[in-house]
Amino acid sequence: MATTTRRDVVHALLDRYGRTYAEEAGIRLKDTPQPLYRLLVLASLLSARIRADIAVATARELAEAGMRDPRRMAEATWQQRVDALGRGGYRRYDERTATQLGDGAELVLDRYGGDLRKLRDQAGGDVEGIRRSLQDFPGVGPAGADIFLREAQAVWPQVAPFFDDKALQGARALDLPTTPAGLLRAADGAQPAVLAAALVRAALDKKAPEAVREAARAA
Repeated sequence: MATTTRRDVVHALLDRYGRTYAEEAGIRLKDTPQPLYRLLVLASLLSARIRADIAVATARELAEAGMRDPRRMAEATWQQRVDALGRGGYRRYDERTATQLGDGAELVLDRYGGDLRKLRDQAGGDVEGIRRSLQDFPGVGPAGADIFLREAQAVWPQVAPFFDDKALQGARALDLPTTPAGLLRAADGAQPAVLAAALVRAALDKKAPEAVREAARAA
């Protein structure tokens, strides 16, 4: 019987869970202001104690309601934001989050002229500097900053490879390396952002590690 390798496990993981949260939320991530802002909103929603699928659906709903950039988010009424959050299923935190989204949009406009690339550039591309600045936004704590960086590394190569604590939790559950270099070797050329998202999904789903191992053995 052939031995299942770490590379086999990673391939099975990516086959099953290899999509970013930005992709799932309908964000065509580019190094341009609007998709980066939408990613910030998504990171804020995902960092609350709520199911990831609800946060993703809510990010889609906000975008479909026209709140795709900080100016439109700021110009929307508080009630419009609450209503969009409710339609997405984000009811538990809708009133507080509506306020945070409005305040955060104003901060993006006032401090960065609506362009989060300026946040990155002001930090000189330093990951910890970017991480600290992201936490200035209401509703974005350490976990939210990590979510943003985990996804933004797809278009911000200066922060890659970035694997946050939740991604490393998934790596441990699958008996994979817990260093960026080790994970990239096992990934055999996979994009770090996709691999990190897949590892997070494995961490969040208790059944995922064994399902991935079974798929790796069957391959």
